[in-house]
Amino acid sequence: MNRPVVRSESLVLLIAGYLVLFANQTWWTGVLAGRSFAEVGNWWFALALGIALSAVHYVLFGLVAIGWFGRVVLSIAVIAAMAINYYMRTYGVVIDPTMMQNVLATDAREASEFISRQSVLSIVLPAVPPLFFIWWVRFRSLPWGRALAWRLLSMLIALVLAAACVFSVYRDFSSLMRNERGLRYRVTPANIIYGTLHNLWGPAGKPDGPRSIVAADARFVGSELERPRVLVIVVGETARAANFSLLGYSRDTNPQLLARNVVAFRDVTACGTSTEVSLPCMFSAVDRRDYDEDRIRTSEGLLDVLVRAGYRVFWRDNQSGCKGVCANPAIDSRTLRAKDNPQLCSADGCNDGVLAGALADILHEPSARVAIVLHMLGQHGPAYYQRYPRAYRVFTPTCDTAELRRCTREQVVNSYDNALRYTDAVLASIIDLLAAQQSRIDSAMLFVSDHGESLGESGLYLHGMPYAIAPDVQLQVPMVFWATSGFMQLTRLDENCLRQRAQQPAAHDNLFHSVLGILDVTTTAYDRSLDVLASCRNSADP
Repeated sequence: MNRPVVRSESLVLLIAGYLVLFANQTWWTGVLAGRSFAEVGNWWFALALGIALSAVHYVLFGLVAIGWFGRVVLSIAVIAAMAINYYMRTYGVVIDPTMMQNVLATDAREASEFISRQSVLSIVLPAVPPLFFIWWVRFRSLPWGRALAWRLLSMLIALVLAAACVFSVYRDFSSLMRNERGLRYRVTPANIIYGTLHNLWGPAGKPDGPRSIVAADARFVGSELERPRVLVIVVGETARAANFSLLGYSRDTNPQLLARNVVAFRDVTACGTSTEVSLPCMFSAVDRRDYDEDRIRTSEGLLDVLVRAGYRVFWRDNQSGCKGVCANPAIDSRTLRAKDNPQLCSADGCNDGVLAGALADILHEPSARVAIVLHMLGQHGPAYYQRYPRAYRVFTPTCDTAELRRCTREQVVNSYDNALRYTDAVLASIIDLLAAQQSRIDSAMLFVSDHGESLGESGLYLHGMPYAIAPDVQLQVPMVFWATSGFMQLTRLDENCLRQRAQQPAAHDNLFHSVLGILDVTTTAYDRSLDVLASCRNSADP
């Protein structure tokens, strides 16, 4: 069979149109929701947007899809678009710059949970026809000057055509975009291109050079004669407040924390809907009201300030890293591996119980002042069933696959709640470790999750929705405090007052200032109004 000869522009246009039709189901579902095709105007609305999107993607591809390299570019675009389309349809996520940041930061272990026979087939099968055509056709040879002129002219025509189509339905289209802001991040593969460029060269790009100093005047103002003071900050992963029984959930997901008389904060709002955003933000002095990602990532955070004030700081990670929070060389940071506890770990990773062992090692010979951060794997989805030992399979039936759409919502919630029961047990074991040392160490534990999770509400799963349109279940997180009697006396905390304060709203914004206050660190960067514990200390703030 003779291979057809086409202009490279014709191939680019064909691939752009194919992707608009077959890799944008969630976009078309949102755009056409509630529209009846009995009305002729809706046919033109759909056609105009289809032409406009095809033209825009033609221009995007046309900038780089040249010659043999163009075949590679188009092939990558097809595979990426089909993959993103599948995951948007399956989990209801949108691919904004933050979600793309999560994708780029995902490690091999996390990525493997999203790969299955079903996902591979769903991605590969619709990609085969365009991939075959991309590598089958031959390009018509033209002098480079003429080829460049034709490419530029065709791109200009495409832009004019796109503008004309959008203008013809502008009133309807602009209203839709204002009311459904998330739709713009469902256009594939434009969302991939924009998100990737934003993360590589935009404000979200990895900062170069030294970070800006925060709280250069930080110093410890407590007694040098006190016993060792230890604060353990446990960063939860994907724990949502809605499923915490301590906060009113009907199921008993926190039996062990309840038995240890912890203080549970009732209304806590996360700084973001993903670890990539929330983790740097919650340890930063920059609150959500003044959110500036570039400033957060290029400035020192809470742990740097504690080091400057004379605290020995540890970071123990059972997740995908500290996202720059523990970059200071003075911080003793380590990711836990199978060798740390063969009973709780495998080649694929560790259960969170390994964190208790890591804490025990640090407590064996504590320094005078210690801050320890334990970063949990928690309820990281979609493989919730892998987040807990079988002994914690309390709620059944469970969803024993990462393919959540193959399970009922009841099964998904059951698996998630089982993972929460295990988190409850791990936190209880951390408290017990600290309690067992209270004759020689004054200690406290503060647990707060990085963000929440969607479990099928409104068809959404997982997390990472744009902050402005994120559902409450992705933003409302649990926060729990516990301390030994010695720590309460040392820091002048009144328990009854603290329980009353826990009924009022709080946020990740409060972490930086609350920790400085409770650890007797004085600095002009400290803001008493953002310290949720300040009003319950029986003497002046530092």
